[in-house]
Amino acid sequence: MKKTISAVLLTRNEEVNVEACLKSCAFADELIVVDDGSTDRTVEIARSLGAKVFNRALAGDWAAQKNFAIAQATGHWVFLIDADERVTPQLAEALQRAASEDDRAYEVQRHNAFRHIQVTHGILRPDWVCRFMPKSTVTVHGQVHEEIRVSCQKVRIREGGLTHYPYRNWKLYFNKFNTYTELSAEKYLERGKSVSFVKDIMLRPVWAFIKVYFINRGFLDGKAGFIFSMNHAFYTMNKYVKYYFLKHYSGEL
Repeated sequence: MKKTISAVLLTRNEEVNVEACLKSCAFADELIVVDDGSTDRTVEIARSLGAKVFNRALAGDWAAQKNFAIAQATGHWVFLIDADERVTPQLAEALQRAASEDDRAYEVQRHNAFRHIQVTHGILRPDWVCRFMPKSTVTVHGQVHEEIRVSCQKVRIREGGLTHYPYRNWKLYFNKFNTYTELSAEKYLERGKSVSFVKDIMLRPVWAFIKVYFINRGFLDGKAGFIFSMNHAFYTMNKYVKYYFLKHYSGEL
């Protein structure tokens, strides 16, 4: 028999995304939304679609927020999704079938999409993400780029996938860019990570560009591939510059 499914979502000012995201999760028996103080219509829209909404401050810790959200779910299975992602109909059907199977964790393939450009290589190439698993088997770790850990076997669902709309414009891109580089620098400081001006600030960004532009074939995406590869190199340099000054000068110039 099919066991119940809870779709779990974190939000903050996602009124442009939350409706389409939750509607794509119509296969789930329960919608759980944990909101970080949205000032737009996110909460209103989520509740109108039948979601159970919980208010909780993120405080820069995505793992803690996601663990809290998972704890609110009542389903046997949890499906983890971001507001800027959509479940394809093929994946929805596959997840419903999987819910009748033995307890395993399922990875799904995520494809990035934009309105005016096509990027399928480099830093934005399709990736496999672990998103569907029994609630009792999952914990989330790490502040910035959180890691999903499960205590059961992992398999891949190859039917359908997630469509990911990561950035609508450059302003949102660089807002996230700035947030993530700052959180990375703070994480490195907590861990007491070493930092070298030559290795990390001068050389590591060069390697980051070579890896995503040439090895991961970002060049096949034309102008957009070059732009995202350069931005990835700058992202790499930026987080180490912030950490270098945070460690040696308390972040001041």
